[in-house]
Amino acid sequence: MTARETNPNFMNGVPELLILKLLQKEEMYGYEIVQALRNRTDAVIAVGEGVVYPVLHSLERDKALKSRRKIVNGRSRIYYMITPAGLRRFADLSETWTNLAVAIQQMLTGAQYDKAFS
Repeated sequence: MTARETNPNFMNGVPELLILKLLQKEEMYGYEIVQALRNRTDAVIAVGEGVVYPVLHSLERDKALKSRRKIVNGRSRIYYMITPAGLRRFADLSETWTNLAVAIQQMLTGAQYDKAFS
């Protein structure tokens, strides 16, 4: 790590990582993503539309997601799906967060961080 590099704000990349994970299985619309994050983490991670939609729009601008408008029960919804670029981005983010989690766990347990675990 160079002198200018720092660790990301700990919660900053979490919504992006989890949204990409959710969209690997199926396409979803914004509010559905909000509910899935809450439900699948037993409300430990509960973010609202004000967090999810900017992340979705940013990922779409970066070509990690694509969207399509769909009418469901007379309501127009925008569904998001992951792209190959999004899958690569998820893999990179997942590796970063896994390494971070291992390092934190090592610190909490008093063990030495070992890159071999990651």
